[in-house]
Amino acid sequence: QVQLVESGGGSVQAGDSLRLACAASGFTFINYSMGWFRQAPGKEREFVASITWTGVRLYNADSVKGRFTISRDNAKNTVYLQMNSLKPEDTAVYYCAARYKSYRLSEIDYWGQGTQVTVSS
Repeated sequence: QVQLVESGGGSVQAGDSLRLACAASGFTFINYSMGWFRQAPGKEREFVASITWTGVRLYNADSVKGRFTISRDNAKNTVYLQMNSLKPEDTAVYYCAARYKSYRLSEIDYWGQGTQVTVSS
């Protein structure tokens, strides 16, 4: 049974930091590119960042580059999203995603259930 379980969300002030984690199980983690997407109220889900099975990172440059860092720990089957200098516009539900050996997460094999991040000014 495939599971992607996100954690680390919460309510913070602008300028604070959060680290999201996504624990994966039920598939061979090292063969999958992992990513984070987010969806704010009334908006479409958008790509945030990804890291391939080989460690190549990609970011939504307009929104998060320079503030967010994605990483993975293959020994723990976990992907992380370190979020610094948070802004109110970062408020959204953050979703973990997995795709088999893909450099761009244009299609997703597995989704997590999401974790809420709320940033107040």
